[in-house]
Amino acid sequence: PREEVAYVTCTYRETCIDQPDFLATIDLNPRSPYYGQVIHRLPMPNLKDELHSSGWSAGCTCFDNITTKRNKLILPGLISSRIYVVDVGSQCRAPKLCKTIEPVDVFWNCNKGYLSVPRSLPNGDILIANMGDPAGNGKGGFIVLDGETFELKGNWENECEAPPTGYDFWYQPRHNVLISSAGLVPKRAGRGFNPDDFKKGVFGRRLNVWNLSCRTLTQCFDLGEDSLPLSVKFLHNPDAAEGYVSCALSGIVYRFYKCEANNWAVEEVIRIPAKDVRGWIMPKMPAFTVDLIISVDDKYLYLSNWLHGDIRQYELSKTCKPRLVGQVFVGGSILRDGPVTVCRDEELKCQPEPLVIKCKRVYGGPSKLQLSLDGKRLYVTNSFYSTWDKQLYPTLVKEGSVMLQIDVDTEKGGLTVNKNFLVDFGKEPNGPCLAHDIHFRCGDSTS
Repeated sequence: PREEVAYVTCTYRETCIDQPDFLATIDLNPRSPYYGQVIHRLPMPNLKDELHSSGWSAGCTCFDNITTKRNKLILPGLISSRIYVVDVGSQCRAPKLCKTIEPVDVFWNCNKGYLSVPRSLPNGDILIANMGDPAGNGKGGFIVLDGETFELKGNWENECEAPPTGYDFWYQPRHNVLISSAGLVPKRAGRGFNPDDFKKGVFGRRLNVWNLSCRTLTQCFDLGEDSLPLSVKFLHNPDAAEGYVSCALSGIVYRFYKCEANNWAVEEVIRIPAKDVRGWIMPKMPAFTVDLIISVDDKYLYLSNWLHGDIRQYELSKTCKPRLVGQVFVGGSILRDGPVTVCRDEELKCQPEPLVIKCKRVYGGPSKLQLSLDGKRLYVTNSFYSTWDKQLYPTLVKEGSVMLQIDVDTEKGGLTVNKNFLVDFGKEPNGPCLAHDIHFRCGDSTS
């Protein structure tokens, strides 16, 4: 089915507006008089949670599975380490908060904090990746919620197995594997993007391979110092034993795949070169690929390039050689009329033009992506993390986020900005806010 409602996480942290974060409900039905508008806001009961990633309590990926319902949305606080459970089943256009797990419970029971990506497990429980310990030191791993009661069950992995950092993960039950990425050290990177943090272990470098049933770490791949692997995705085919991880600071996408004797291997398949620049905080501007998403038919891979400002579409007929077939700029730090001058660029002949939709200039760069089930509509928001937004895109914080729609050519490849669609989070009743994660009630390409 076509998506008719989207749920988007929104934060007021670092905006100088003393309001709680909220979950926005967006009308995506083109026949509706409220198309492209926020039709409901569910404010959280606390301030400065930094709602970031979200996930369903049940990952119903089989359309004929009528027993599994997407009726609860899990919202972890990246900074507060608080967990909200939101009921979207009773009234899908007006969600309600039904449970809160306080940070002290996460701290005491799990010795974890800085919660990032939640996903449902095959057994019905909910797994939430974390970035650090309660003090903000780097610490990877996962906490588990009961899939029925949403009670905190404790840590997923053994204490000795916790990686130095963590952020995202994906799994393939038929191959009994879970793969997780590295992320950042919260108390250092949480203060902002600092070039002095390079070569100090602040930015992660590992890709971790886990035995899904035994919950043990079986392999680790070092993807290079300060590579910062963030987004991890398997192919959707449940028999496929391969996927991709994007490294934000190196601009490299690696393919991971199963080889002999149940071992896994990685290979570089995409490299986005840094740009030599003037007027920025470093002489070289990395690509900074925040999100990676794969269409449900496994035909295309999409990357959001937060600093350079482009969204890229790669064709996957040869999974070991993704082919660039679509690219569109929706902001970024290298726009023609901005403070940054590009001195050397291996890809572009000139700096991109600013994007204006419905008389609104779009600031910031493409961050989180979500793709319709038919693969024809790619939605994007432009806030990565409030502290880094404020530092690198101050006008974005002042003007507020947007949510855009990119029209996709699913036959030959190609991306086009839809100039008739704009969700303007700069016009919120309580003031401009920062929008991040996107999910559809009917199902999407990441659940």
